Amino acid sequence: MIRIDLDVMLARRKMSMTELSQRVGITMANLSILKNGKAKAVRFSTLNEICKVLRCQPGDILVYEEGEDQDGE
Repeated sequence: MIRIDLDVMLARRKMSMTELSQRVGITMANLSILKNGKAKAVRFSTLNEICKVLRCQPGDILVYEEGEDQDGE
């Protein structure tokens, strides 16, 4: 399964969800879905903007873990 560590990068950068939402151009609702691991997909353009704003690599916020997917597969 893929784990989203967005909250870790936000803490490292001392940035709020609201600030990230505004700077990336994504709604708070969609950002929360992503942060909480409920998203089924993420656009590369959104991932690109998040990484640009947080000055990180995709692997800093997307982590693969062995085990069951969240939907039980």
